[in-house]
Amino acid sequence: MKKNFPLQAPGKDDARVRDKIRHEINKYVRRSQRKTPPEGFAQWEFICRVGISAENAESKTFKEVGAAIDTVAATGATSVYVEIEAVPAQRMTPR
Repeated sequence: MKKNFPLQAPGKDDARVRDKIRHEINKYVRRSQRKTPPEGFAQWEFICRVGISAENAESKTFKEVGAAIDTVAATGATSVYVEIEAVPAQRMTPR
């Protein structure tokens, strides 16, 4: 998923718009996790980039994406660029 999301919508609070963005991202991740990974892999891992634009996007872990969206919104930007790529991965074994 590579998408620019507007951070403001007429008649809606900015915090609700950011919640809607996070909801759409989580929906994409849940949908991707339902797909069976290729043979030899156990699960999906998500590579994420967030920023004001595609050129300025920084790599983040999936758990940091929500906070990164809030950080971009705090700078006064009108939109946020979010890129999430699902890649197959092996399950980590606890020590």
